[in-house]
Amino acid sequence: MTRWRPSRRVPMLPLVLGMTDGLANSLILAGAAIMGQGSTVTFELALRVGAVAFVTAAFSVFVADYAERRQRLVHVSAHLHARRRPRLADTDLGRQARRQSLAAMAVASTASLAASALPLVLGAVIPGSAWVVFALAVGAMTALGAWLGVLVEGNVFRWAVVLGLSGIAVSAIGVELRIT
Repeated sequence: MTRWRPSRRVPMLPLVLGMTDGLANSLILAGAAIMGQGSTVTFELALRVGAVAFVTAAFSVFVADYAERRQRLVHVSAHLHARRRPRLADTDLGRQARRQSLAAMAVASTASLAASALPLVLGAVIPGSAWVVFALAVGAMTALGAWLGVLVEGNVFRWAVVLGLSGIAVSAIGVELRIT
């Protein structure tokens, strides 16, 4: 049986960051609604939370990834004594860094949108199912932990339990904050 692993085309860091960010956004921003203490789970709520997750992941990942890549080019330029123009960051390598950062941004923001909206959309389809949405979101976080445990050849059970418990903790924070 072949296991799917992120490749050079689908980088692991933005994929995992997007998925965890999306699930965390879903559990925090809709925590009160999921637990039946705030507004009900609706398609509008799913779209709003998905939009927030998409935008924050896109912005954060692009800025961080691009800054990291440019900093590496600046560091290599300094070692090569390329203090005068053209520096490596101003060449084709700098443009390649921008393209790679845009690709990482696309992966992270899409994963974040999907991971944040899916449990809420299912909750909107199944009316009055706040606990189902909570279970789906925490279950998705737990499954993500198990998948990561396999990918990094770690203790799968430990990865699953830690991410599942983290999902519960994040949801509790969302309930206390009552953002919705």
